Amino acid sequence: MNDTKANLKAFQLKGSVLTITVLELLKADMSAIRSQFLSLVKQTPDLFRGMPLIIDLKKIQSVTTPLDYPIIFELLREHGLVPVGIRGGNPEQQEAVKTFGLPLLAATRGERTSKVDSVVSEESSGTRNVTTKLVTQQVRSGQQIYARGGDLVILNSVSPGAEVLADGNIHIYGSLRGRALAGVNGDKHARIFCKQIDAELVSIAGHYWVNEDLAPMPDGQTIQIYLDEERLHMGTF
Repeated sequence: MNDTKANLKAFQLKGSVLTITVLELLKADMSAIRSQFLSLVKQTPDLFRGMPLIIDLKKIQSVTTPLDYPIIFELLREHGLVPVGIRGGNPEQQEAVKTFGLPLLAATRGERTSKVDSVVSEESSGTRNVTTKLVTQQVRSGQQIYARGGDLVILNSVSPGAEVLADGNIHIYGSLRGRALAGVNGDKHARIFCKQIDAELVSIAGHYWVNEDLAPMPDGQTIQIYLDEERLHMGTF
């Protein structure tokens, strides 16, 4: 009887951890948005193919100039981005979005100012409660490993085509040749550490570099990538 019921199932719901890029609009100037976006696409033409995207209106919620949503959506989709929702904004902006069939999403807890402030406070007092995920094997192409709520420590290398993510820091005791995303829940104090780097992409709290952005680093020293004044930096220590 149980086997019969199982055979009748057409689908099942499963939890999943997905990395979704947030497009945070800083102004409602469509000309400026298009210009900056096309410049970014020119530098990394293949980065956005099939990438899901949330449009964040929080920084322009006091702007009275209406956004030209059809042009924004057309621009994004033309270059492979897939808008999946809208976040923030004032009631008028949110009402205008409804006609385009995109859902209104709540702000994620990790990106609220209060959350970031609490992380800074805990770190400065030395009482930050971090859960560390330890991986001893090489992370191979096609694998994705996520350390939820803490740091990720990898005692091996990360292969091309692999992806490692952490809410906190990422420590790699080998080569980083895939994708590494630290502070994925908004922690701007997170860092990425590795012995060698030829990464496809590195990101901290949504700020990212692709391979072409990485500067050559000397062998034999630990490399660190960190965020300072909203810009990524890379060095040795």
